[in-house]
Amino acid sequence: MDVKLLEAFRAVVDHRSMTAAAGAMGVTQPAVSTQIARLEEAVGFSLFERANGRLKPTPEGMLFYAEASRVLGEVDRLQAATVQIREGQSGRLSIASHPSAAISLLPNLVAQFLAERPGVAVRLISRHSDVVSQLLPTESFDIGIAELPIDDSQVEVRRYAMRCVAILPPRHPLAACKLLTPQLLGAHPMVMPARSHQVPNRIRSVFSAAGVSINAVVEAEFFASLCGLVAAGAGWSIVDPLSARCFEHLGLVTRPFEPAVTYDIGAFHRRDREPSVLATAFLDMLDDKLKG
Repeated sequence: MDVKLLEAFRAVVDHRSMTAAAGAMGVTQPAVSTQIARLEEAVGFSLFERANGRLKPTPEGMLFYAEASRVLGEVDRLQAATVQIREGQSGRLSIASHPSAAISLLPNLVAQFLAERPGVAVRLISRHSDVVSQLLPTESFDIGIAELPIDDSQVEVRRYAMRCVAILPPRHPLAACKLLTPQLLGAHPMVMPARSHQVPNRIRSVFSAAGVSINAVVEAEFFASLCGLVAAGAGWSIVDPLSARCFEHLGLVTRPFEPAVTYDIGAFHRRDREPSVLATAFLDMLDDKLKG
């Protein structure tokens, strides 16, 4: 049944006049009369009768009006939902992330994303990078975030390189230095990222190239743990800048480190289908955050 006919019928009942209904709809009175005639032919009964020169809905017309109003209300809600979906203001977004991003990057980003889209819900799960890389092609996650390298045979990857920083405990002897190097740090106890990370091999490489030994006294798996250990005075460390910023409230002293040690991550989605409007909007927000 043509929705336009139902809209014309509702307008005539509400205004008790085809002329007034036509004015409200921005069409001519003959056009409304034609629509009502078509609708009566479709339903098989009279919708209006004339009483004292005015249109009056028949009993059947009033019953039909109640049903038509309900249907048109659903159409209005569908149209509103369509706009929200098209503009990325409604729906669900699922993100699978490695722990460091889930702790230091995504909370603020997700909160900002939701503040701009009150009709959206986000599901965030945290797994090791290798698990996230394996999950996405088979599971129903919209976006994956993991440390590089990522097998891109089944996914499209956006790659980001962050320059790591050195972090020191409060009142560390090197806190007065504006720039930290292997030569300055070598004699001091270090909290080393676990070997499962890409970063420790890069740290060892730059220290070896400088001819400096590393005095690693603790090894920890997550950047969050490294930050906690450093803040507690266990030693210095090298972490990504987002983790350093996330835990600066613990009193960490953050300094640039030379030579450069980078931390590389990727955000990815399935190659065999286009990302949703929501996923694309979130990936673009991630771009702005990590490239800005």
